[in-house]
Amino acid sequence: MSESVNGKKNMSRHILPTSANLLGLCFVIISFIKFWARGRVETIIDDLVGVAVILFLFSSILSYTSMRSKRKTELFEKIADIIFLGGLVFLSAISLILVFEVIY
Repeated sequence: MSESVNGKKNMSRHILPTSANLLGLCFVIISFIKFWARGRVETIIDDLVGVAVILFLFSSILSYTSMRSKRKTELFEKIADIIFLGGLVFLSAISLILVFEVIY
């Protein structure tokens, strides 16, 4: 079980590795799109993946800061959690766009 901060679970220990893994997945998606769209016009997917990369990067940084900080730990963790969820939304949108673009 995760350590607790003021009686609450320390979610940063879950957010950091998951966010870092999804950051790596975004780089794989970018590589796939660059290979797949050779010579074609850039797509909106590139922009969305870029936003997801930034969100997961900030989420990783804030969750790490939350674990290392002695003050404002809960604030950093809460912001990291919200940014992480935003990254998941962008990654879901990217997945849907990729599925429908490949099918049609």
